[in-house]
Amino acid sequence: MPNTAPPIRVGLFVTCLVDMFRPSIGFATVKLLEQAGCTVEVPEAQTCCGQPAYNSGDRATTADIAKQTIEAFDGYQYVVGPSGSCIGMLHYYPELFVDGDPWKARAEDLKARAFEITSFLVDVLDFDQILAKFEQQVTYHDSCSGLRQLGIKQQPRKLLGQVDGVELTEMTEAETCCGFGGTFCVKYPEISNRMVSNKSEFISDSGAQTLLGGDLGCLLNMAGKLKREGKQIEARHVVEVLAGMTDQPAIGEPDYDLGKAL
Repeated sequence: MPNTAPPIRVGLFVTCLVDMFRPSIGFATVKLLEQAGCTVEVPEAQTCCGQPAYNSGDRATTADIAKQTIEAFDGYQYVVGPSGSCIGMLHYYPELFVDGDPWKARAEDLKARAFEITSFLVDVLDFDQILAKFEQQVTYHDSCSGLRQLGIKQQPRKLLGQVDGVELTEMTEAETCCGFGGTFCVKYPEISNRMVSNKSEFISDSGAQTLLGGDLGCLLNMAGKLKREGKQIEARHVVEVLAGMTDQPAIGEPDYDLGKAL
């Protein structure tokens, strides 16, 4: 019998970096969600997740941002985003409010509904109908928040295993931080540069043609370092490969066409 269940209603959490630097990641996320049978909406009231303020110790501003985000995504069955870092920040929202505050309960509700895209496809939907083709050797970077806070490790790899032509070669220390860390790279630039230098070496030693990851901030950081070192390794967000949207130049390339991405 055909499936007559209503589609799952998902609110897309776009993230600032995707919105400003690589909208194609957002469109790839929508494509994957729709392939999985979801209806996707993008609430216009959403802004930053609040992580820069939170990491800088400004809890009051973070709480204000959290309230706006909670209201923007009220009513959706799930909230999904292409970033373990930003979705991870949504999971911190309950800590911003004291027990008994109605906002705390609402924050807990949002936390229960908020998922990073690969985790949502694998852990919630058990989706196994990836239709993409990408004939390259790739390596994968595990971003800190996604890995350590949300438990994202095998989910993207499971989905990549369904992509025709992909050969995944694990780099040394795939789980080690790339040195971006949001405001960390601004506060501690010398330490950050050493960390991304190490990462660049590991990526290069893997022999991969393309670096993949689940957080655009990390990818921008590593792509920039690879380019400055003259290494011919492309960087792409994993959803772009999973959705078969790899016609755009890689992350950090000067000929990336924002208009085409839109």
